[in-house]
Amino acid sequence: MARICLGGKLKAAKSVRCIPFRYNWSDFTSKEKGLILEAERIYFPTIHYAPVFNSLGKDIFPSNSSYMLLGNKILQTQAFGAASIPMPRTRLFTGRDRLKKILEEFSFPLVAKVPVASSRGKGVSLVKSRKGLKEYLGLVTVAYIQEYIPIERDVRVVVIGRRAVLSYWKVAATGKFQTNVFLGGEIEFENVPDEAVELALLTANRCNIDHAGFDICMSERGPLVLEANIHFGREGFKKAGVSYRGLLSKMADSGQI
Repeated sequence: MARICLGGKLKAAKSVRCIPFRYNWSDFTSKEKGLILEAERIYFPTIHYAPVFNSLGKDIFPSNSSYMLLGNKILQTQAFGAASIPMPRTRLFTGRDRLKKILEEFSFPLVAKVPVASSRGKGVSLVKSRKGLKEYLGLVTVAYIQEYIPIERDVRVVVIGRRAVLSYWKVAATGKFQTNVFLGGEIEFENVPDEAVELALLTANRCNIDHAGFDICMSERGPLVLEANIHFGREGFKKAGVSYRGLLSKMADSGQI
Protein backbone atom coordinates (compact mmCIF):
# COMPACT_ATOMS: atom_id res chain seq x y z
CA MET A 1 0.00 0.00 0.00
CA ALA A 2 1.15 3.54 -0.75
CA ARG A 3 1.97 6.22 1.77
CA ILE A 4 0.25 9.55 1.19
CA CYS A 5 1.04 13.14 2.22
CA LEU A 6 -1.60 15.86 2.12
CA GLY A 7 0.20 18.92 0.79
CA GLY A 8 3.81 19.26 -0.30
CA LYS A 9 5.91 18.83 2.84
CA LEU A 10 7.24 15.45 1.64
CA LYS A 11 7.61 16.36 -2.02
CA ALA A 12 11.27 15.25 -1.93
CA ALA A 13 10.48 11.84 -0.44
CA LYS A 14 10.80 8.97 -2.91
CA SER A 15 8.50 6.65 -0.98
CA VAL A 16 5.57 9.04 -0.42
CA ARG A 17 2.96 10.34 -2.85
CA CYS A 18 1.76 13.92 -2.27
CA ILE A 19 -1.88 14.87 -2.86
CA PRO A 20 -3.02 18.52 -2.78
CA PHE A 21 -4.85 19.44 0.41
CA ARG A 22 -8.53 20.11 -0.11
CA TYR A 23 -10.63 21.62 2.65
CA ASN A 24 -13.78 19.71 1.69
CA TRP A 25 -13.59 15.92 1.47
CA SER A 26 -16.02 16.07 -1.43
CA ASP A 27 -13.46 18.09 -3.42
CA PHE A 28 -10.96 15.23 -3.58
CA THR A 29 -11.25 13.24 -6.79
CA SER A 30 -12.46 9.66 -6.62
CA LYS A 31 -8.91 8.48 -7.28
CA GLU A 32 -7.50 10.69 -4.52
CA LYS A 33 -10.12 9.46 -2.04
CA GLY A 34 -9.22 5.87 -2.86
CA LEU A 35 -5.50 6.50 -2.44
CA ILE A 36 -6.05 8.21 0.90
CA LEU A 37 -8.40 5.59 2.34
CA GLU A 38 -6.20 2.70 1.18
CA ALA A 39 -2.92 4.31 2.29
CA GLU A 40 -0.63 2.54 4.70
CA ARG A 41 0.12 5.88 6.37
CA ILE A 42 -1.16 9.43 5.86
CA TYR A 43 1.30 12.25 6.51
CA PHE A 44 0.31 15.76 7.60
CA PRO A 45 -3.47 15.35 7.51
CA THR A 46 -3.73 18.70 9.39
CA ILE A 47 -5.96 19.33 12.39
CA HIS A 48 -8.84 19.39 9.91
CA TYR A 49 -8.53 15.70 8.99
CA ALA A 50 -6.43 14.13 11.77
CA PRO A 51 -9.39 13.19 14.03
CA VAL A 52 -11.35 12.03 10.99
CA PHE A 53 -8.66 9.63 9.78
CA ASN A 54 -7.91 8.57 13.35
CA SER A 55 -11.58 7.64 13.82
CA LEU A 56 -11.30 5.45 10.71
CA GLY A 57 -8.32 3.65 12.18
CA LYS A 58 -5.81 5.15 9.76
CA ASP A 59 -2.14 5.44 10.70
CA ILE A 60 -1.25 9.15 10.61
CA PHE A 61 1.76 11.38 11.14
CA PRO A 62 1.91 13.57 13.13
CA SER A 63 -0.05 11.51 15.62
CA ASN A 64 -3.58 12.43 16.59
CA SER A 65 -2.23 13.24 20.08
CA SER A 66 0.16 15.75 18.53
CA TYR A 67 -2.67 17.58 16.81
CA MET A 68 -5.15 17.42 19.68
CA LEU A 69 -2.83 18.30 22.56
CA LEU A 70 -0.58 20.83 20.90
CA GLY A 71 -3.37 22.93 19.46
CA ASN A 72 -5.02 23.33 22.85
CA LYS A 73 -3.04 24.40 25.92
CA ILE A 74 -5.85 23.28 28.22
CA LEU A 75 -5.68 19.67 27.00
CA GLN A 76 -1.90 19.88 26.83
CA THR A 77 -1.61 20.95 30.46
CA GLN A 78 -4.02 18.25 31.63
CA ALA A 79 -2.11 15.60 29.66
CA PHE A 80 1.29 16.73 30.96
CA GLY A 81 -0.07 16.71 34.51
CA ALA A 82 -1.51 13.20 34.11
CA ALA A 83 1.83 12.06 32.67
CA SER A 84 3.76 13.61 35.60
CA ILE A 85 5.68 16.01 33.37
CA PRO A 86 7.34 18.84 35.35
CA MET A 87 5.87 22.23 34.44
CA PRO A 88 5.62 25.66 36.03
CA ARG A 89 2.64 25.82 38.38
CA THR A 90 -0.37 26.20 36.08
CA ARG A 91 -4.07 26.55 36.84
CA LEU A 92 -7.24 26.93 34.79
CA PHE A 93 -10.02 29.22 35.99
CA THR A 94 -13.65 29.52 34.87
CA GLY A 95 -16.78 31.24 36.15
CA ARG A 96 -17.65 34.72 37.34
CA ASP A 97 -15.29 34.66 40.31
CA ARG A 98 -12.18 33.92 38.23
CA LEU A 99 -10.48 37.15 39.24
CA LYS A 100 -10.89 36.48 42.95
CA LYS A 101 -9.68 32.88 42.65
CA ILE A 102 -6.63 33.84 40.60
CA LEU A 103 -5.57 36.51 43.09
CA GLU A 104 -5.95 34.01 45.92
CA GLU A 105 -3.55 31.57 44.25
CA PHE A 106 -1.11 33.76 42.30
CA SER A 107 0.82 36.95 42.89
CA PHE A 108 2.00 39.45 40.29
CA PRO A 109 3.68 39.19 37.93
CA LEU A 110 2.04 36.12 36.41
CA VAL A 111 1.85 34.63 32.93
CA ALA A 112 -1.54 34.55 31.18
CA LYS A 113 -2.06 32.68 27.93
CA VAL A 114 -4.81 32.42 25.34
CA PRO A 115 -5.28 28.64 25.60
CA VAL A 116 -6.45 27.72 22.09
CA ALA A 117 -4.99 28.38 18.63
CA SER A 118 -2.04 30.53 19.71
CA SER A 119 1.57 30.07 18.63
CA ARG A 120 4.77 32.00 17.85
CA GLY A 121 4.46 33.84 21.16
CA LYS A 122 1.06 35.30 20.35
CA GLY A 123 -1.49 35.22 23.12
CA VAL A 124 1.13 35.11 25.90
CA SER A 125 1.27 38.04 28.34
CA LEU A 126 3.21 38.96 31.44
CA VAL A 127 0.50 40.41 33.67
CA LYS A 128 1.73 42.82 36.34
CA SER A 129 -1.44 44.33 37.75
CA ARG A 130 -5.09 43.75 38.61
CA LYS A 131 -6.04 46.01 35.69
CA GLY A 132 -3.99 43.94 33.26
CA LEU A 133 -5.54 40.75 34.60
CA LYS A 134 -9.05 42.12 34.10
CA GLU A 135 -8.20 43.02 30.51
CA TYR A 136 -6.94 39.47 29.88
CA LEU A 137 -10.06 37.92 31.44
CA GLY A 138 -12.17 39.93 29.03
CA LEU A 139 -10.56 38.02 26.16
CA VAL A 140 -10.96 34.41 27.30
CA THR A 141 -13.61 32.05 28.64
CA VAL A 142 -11.11 29.79 30.35
CA ALA A 143 -8.24 31.63 32.03
CA TYR A 144 -4.88 29.88 31.66
CA ILE A 145 -2.59 31.17 34.40
CA GLN A 146 1.00 30.13 34.95
CA GLU A 147 3.57 31.13 37.53
CA TYR A 148 6.20 33.54 36.25
CA ILE A 149 9.73 32.17 36.26
CA PRO A 150 12.24 34.97 35.62
CA ILE A 151 14.48 33.69 32.82
CA GLU A 152 16.33 35.36 29.97
CA ARG A 153 16.41 32.26 27.79
CA ASP A 154 14.82 28.85 27.37
CA VAL A 155 15.55 25.77 25.29
CA ARG A 156 13.71 24.77 22.14
CA VAL A 157 13.88 21.03 21.44
CA VAL A 158 12.35 19.82 18.18
CA VAL A 159 11.19 16.21 18.31
CA ILE A 160 10.28 14.43 15.06
CA GLY A 161 9.37 10.78 15.21
CA ARG A 162 11.18 9.58 18.32
CA ARG A 163 14.28 11.72 17.78
CA ALA A 164 15.35 15.11 19.05
CA VAL A 165 16.49 16.47 15.68
CA LEU A 166 17.41 19.99 16.79
CA SER A 167 17.94 21.87 20.05
CA TYR A 168 19.02 25.41 20.82
CA TRP A 169 18.67 28.30 23.24
CA LYS A 170 16.12 31.05 22.55
CA VAL A 171 17.44 34.24 24.14
CA ALA A 172 15.08 37.13 24.84
CA ALA A 173 15.81 40.49 23.24
CA THR A 174 16.86 43.23 25.64
CA GLY A 175 13.92 44.36 27.74
CA LYS A 176 11.62 41.66 26.38
CA PHE A 177 9.72 39.11 28.45
CA GLN A 178 9.38 36.49 25.73
CA THR A 179 12.21 34.50 24.16
CA ASN A 180 10.24 33.71 21.01
CA VAL A 181 12.40 34.14 17.90
CA PHE A 182 9.39 35.43 15.95
CA LEU A 183 9.24 38.32 18.45
CA GLY A 184 12.93 39.18 18.30
CA GLY A 185 14.62 36.44 20.33
CA GLU A 186 18.06 35.20 19.33
CA ILE A 187 19.17 31.62 18.63
CA GLU A 188 22.24 30.10 20.28
CA PHE A 189 23.41 26.51 19.83
CA GLU A 190 26.18 26.34 22.45
CA ASN A 191 25.91 24.34 25.68
CA VAL A 192 22.32 23.18 25.42
CA PRO A 193 21.75 21.08 28.57
CA ASP A 194 21.17 17.37 28.06
CA GLU A 195 18.47 17.45 30.75
CA ALA A 196 16.30 19.68 28.55
CA VAL A 197 16.57 17.32 25.58
CA GLU A 198 15.87 14.31 27.81
CA LEU A 199 12.75 15.97 29.25
CA ALA A 200 11.44 16.76 25.76
CA LEU A 201 11.90 13.14 24.69
CA LEU A 202 10.29 11.87 27.90
CA THR A 203 7.28 14.12 27.36
CA ALA A 204 6.95 13.10 23.72
CA ASN A 205 7.12 9.41 24.63
CA ARG A 206 4.63 9.57 27.49
CA CYS A 207 2.08 11.63 25.56
CA ASN A 208 2.50 10.02 22.11
CA ILE A 209 3.71 13.26 20.52
CA ASP A 210 5.86 12.76 17.42
CA HIS A 211 6.14 16.22 15.86
CA ALA A 212 6.64 19.17 18.19
CA GLY A 213 8.78 22.04 19.31
CA PHE A 214 9.12 21.82 23.10
CA ASP A 215 10.02 24.96 25.06
CA ILE A 216 11.85 24.12 28.27
CA CYS A 217 13.20 26.44 30.95
CA MET A 218 16.05 25.60 33.30
CA SER A 219 14.83 26.55 36.78
CA GLU A 220 16.04 26.02 40.33
CA ARG A 221 13.68 23.02 40.39
CA GLY A 222 15.31 21.55 37.29
CA PRO A 223 14.04 21.58 33.68
CA LEU A 224 10.36 22.47 33.25
CA VAL A 225 8.21 22.22 30.12
CA LEU A 226 6.72 25.63 29.38
CA GLU A 227 4.66 24.40 26.43
CA ALA A 228 4.86 22.55 23.13
CA ASN A 229 3.64 23.43 19.65
CA ILE A 230 3.02 21.36 16.52
CA HIS A 231 3.46 24.51 14.39
CA PHE A 232 6.95 25.58 15.42
CA GLY A 233 9.19 28.11 13.69
CA ARG A 234 11.79 27.01 11.17
CA GLU A 235 14.33 29.71 12.05
CA GLY A 236 16.47 27.29 14.07
CA PHE A 237 16.70 24.90 11.12
CA LYS A 238 17.72 27.73 8.81
CA LYS A 239 20.43 28.96 11.18
CA ALA A 240 21.71 25.41 11.62
CA GLY A 241 21.86 24.98 7.85
CA VAL A 242 19.31 22.15 7.89
CA SER A 243 16.42 21.84 5.46
CA TYR A 244 13.31 21.04 7.49
CA ARG A 245 11.45 19.54 4.53
CA GLY A 246 14.57 17.72 3.36
CA LEU A 247 14.99 16.18 6.80
CA LEU A 248 11.34 15.11 6.89
CA SER A 249 11.65 13.46 3.47
CA LYS A 250 14.80 11.56 4.48
CA MET A 251 13.14 10.39 7.70
CA ALA A 252 10.06 9.22 5.77
CA ASP A 253 12.16 7.32 3.22
CA SER A 254 14.19 5.66 6.00
CA GLY A 255 11.09 4.67 7.98
CA GLN A 256 11.81 6.95 10.93
CA ILE A 257 8.45 8.64 10.57
